[in-house]
Amino acid sequence: MLALYVHLFTYLTATGGRARHDERGQASAEYALVLLGAAAVALLVVAWATKSDLVGKLLNAVMKSITDKVK
Repeated sequence: MLALYVHLFTYLTATGGRARHDERGQASAEYALVLLGAAAVALLVVAWATKSDLVGKLLNAVMKSITDKVK
């Protein structure tokens, strides 16, 4: 029992009082979640744009404005 206590005490002392925690893959997982969220938002925007004619009207207005300035 004493050996277990000594071993545990030296382990906790060497690690700063807490067990080590490996976080090497955490950043990759966070980036993956952000990419999934961005893809979901992009899909929602594309679905909205295909169901409404607002994008086509916007592009027509921009092109008309550009051609009016060129003339």
